[in-house]
Amino acid sequence: MSTHGQHEAPRRELLPGVTRRAAVLVVGVLLLQLGFVLSYVGAFHAPVPREVPLAVVAPGDAADQVVAQLDGLPGRPLEATAYGSEGDARQALADRDVDGVLLVGSGSQDTLLVAGAEGGAVATALEQVLGQADAAQQRTLTTTDAVRAGDGDARGLTAFYLAVGWVVGGYLVASIIGVSAGSRPATRGRAGTRLAALAVYALVSGLGGALIAGPVLGALDGGHTLALTLLGALLVFAVGAATAALQVWTGLVGIGLAILAFVVLGNPSAGGAYPAPLLPPFWAAIGPWLPPGAGTGAVRGIVYFDGAGAGQAVAVLAGYAVAGVLATVLGAGRGAQPAIGSPV
Repeated sequence: MSTHGQHEAPRRELLPGVTRRAAVLVVGVLLLQLGFVLSYVGAFHAPVPREVPLAVVAPGDAADQVVAQLDGLPGRPLEATAYGSEGDARQALADRDVDGVLLVGSGSQDTLLVAGAEGGAVATALEQVLGQADAAQQRTLTTTDAVRAGDGDARGLTAFYLAVGWVVGGYLVASIIGVSAGSRPATRGRAGTRLAALAVYALVSGLGGALIAGPVLGALDGGHTLALTLLGALLVFAVGAATAALQVWTGLVGIGLAILAFVVLGNPSAGGAYPAPLLPPFWAAIGPWLPPGAGTGAVRGIVYFDGAGAGQAVAVLAGYAVAGVLATVLGAGRGAQPAIGSPV
């Protein structure tokens, strides 16, 4: 009578106890690790302001001259635009169209308005650049935070950490489902069940994150709990559905691809420690189109800017959610793989 071991395919080992599959996975982990180092160090090692949007209000016809001077600074750290009134410039700051407002005084005193809620790094960079420019012309500069972060939100970083927490939950829960129940659902019905379970998890996760950041810790204004809950649920579901789709079509490799997109590339470009104007061009370009960056921007928009900028972020996340659902359902049943440890 044959034994169970006689039916098992012989394992291809490179070394005793080390299969080819294990070796490939180890190499994959190494590449992700090195990619993590490259991405984070590449994004953060030398933050330099690049064409930071700046509104300029000056008396008389001096605005165009000031704009030309600021745009001509070495390295082009600023992208200045003349505004006709202080009110219009302040509105542009509130709408997140600019990162700062320079009010040129009739004497030798100028005022810089910044939005600390976007993160303190850009405000600091603007103050340094404009302070040096003013000093060269024997002028003085005073900085005012016109859109302040909350008292419990040090340097406006809570939005980033909240978004990252939701992203981590999204790809982890999808990964766990794939590992425990098989990367590819056997039928489209089972794929729908997984996605429904993911939606329930996303809603609970969104509510939990909003409550912790708001009423529990007081890091963010508790008056935005409902909006943050819905945003968090969308973010978690979008990341989870995208991760599930990657597993359906690439198997276990999909988990690595999700980490590559949402952690290795997504976190440094999200605008947390350094917003886009201080990042190298590659990271600045991809940030708004990846879930961590979209989530961070949307949280800040909801809490501090009356929703400005949140619409585009929600559209990006909705795109991930829809694409993830469609790809998961369409890929279900194609050579479905059993879960780890499953006899079938």
